[in-house]
Amino acid sequence: MTEETAPAPGGDAPIESHGEDGRPGPGGSEEGGENRGDVVIITGLAGAGRETAAHALEDMGWYVVYNIAPQLIPTLYELRASAVGRENRFAVVVDPRSGPFFNELGEVIAQLRRADLRLRVLFLTADESTLVRRFDSVRRPHPLQGEEGVLEGIRREREMLAPYRRLADQVIDTSPLNVHQLTMKMRTLFGTSEEQRLTVTMLSFGFKYGIPLEADHVSDVRFIPNPYWVPELRPKRGTDAEVSEFVLGDANAAEFVEKYLEMIHPVLRGYSAENKHFTTLAIGCTGGKHRSVAVAEHIGDELRSAGHAVRIRHRDLGRE
Repeated sequence: MTEETAPAPGGDAPIESHGEDGRPGPGGSEEGGENRGDVVIITGLAGAGRETAAHALEDMGWYVVYNIAPQLIPTLYELRASAVGRENRFAVVVDPRSGPFFNELGEVIAQLRRADLRLRVLFLTADESTLVRRFDSVRRPHPLQGEEGVLEGIRREREMLAPYRRLADQVIDTSPLNVHQLTMKMRTLFGTSEEQRLTVTMLSFGFKYGIPLEADHVSDVRFIPNPYWVPELRPKRGTDAEVSEFVLGDANAAEFVEKYLEMIHPVLRGYSAENKHFTTLAIGCTGGKHRSVAVAEHIGDELRSAGHAVRIRHRDLGRE
């Protein structure tokens, strides 16, 4: 993978300076006033991953518009900003399919750079052999090949887009990347710290109400002595301290929790490496009131202490 910060046309200095967290540094849009929002313009070669990059932004909650005339970008951004306010995150995919309007992209970029917002231009590219292989795999013609072959279309588009590559804040060569790796790269570049983390949902449930369909892992804690058979604990729940102490005080339960955490940590690391951003770990007992609730709460707290983003949900609590 190759990533570049492109110089401005006619000079060697980058168009915009960014800190490690992606926020504008000296010379960025926030220095002169409060940032109004984010705009990302995605362009580059057909087959280099423009739609994959756009889908990654959509999954993070960005508002994305595909293949429009560049002149419409400021208007659409303002319409969106008027509806959602300063937290507006707006992205647009622009490419030569917009015809003669595409030639105005440079002027629009210059206009947006003068505005009180944070603009980033992302240019995606790939080598010729990779692009030819990608077009062959989907059995689609290159949009600019005309009566000629795919390779001629790729070269024609590369020449047409050369001025806009020089305008880009970031250039990514996607030749060695699969769709998951490009998606992860987009999250790293444009996601918040929370969006880059794996979110774990600890879900307690009762087997008598069925196994949750959304679970990635299901564990059965019906081997733990049931507080239901202790009269003073029967009306209480797994979220109550007395029930939690009873459940987790069992030697088998304590060993289970220890081994479970030992097992699940490499799984979560692997999920993060494979660009999985949500997982559900389900813990079940008979009715979903005592044992599964106490164990899910405890494991959730331990995962949170280890630095994971954790949500705890008790599906069947109160259902009895």
